[in-house]
Amino acid sequence: MKFGPWYPLSEAADRLPAAPGVLQVRLREGLVRYPRGKSAMIHYAGAADVAALAAALAARHPEAPWLGRASVGPCPDPTAAAAGLLADFDQRFGACPKVPGPEDMA
Repeated sequence: MKFGPWYPLSEAADRLPAAPGVLQVRLREGLVRYPRGKSAMIHYAGAADVAALAAALAARHPEAPWLGRASVGPCPDPTAAAAGLLADFDQRFGACPKVPGPEDMA
């Protein structure tokens, strides 16, 4: 799956399409410890409207220094696409992406 450019999550809703796709969210800085490695990724989700999904996430975490981007191109089943990315992440890192607490930071 291809993704577009990263935007601060606080701006992502204004820059992402109001179309079906997958939202990927990462930390602006730092890495999260997972059982089999480290990654900046903290969230994948599919939605019929990626811009609305980004807006809702930003509203729940207004001060979070996160970046978001959306999948590019047709995405007929965003939920299934996100589930596939989550399964790949879990297989590689030993856990699904998560919003980190201080104890999770690398």
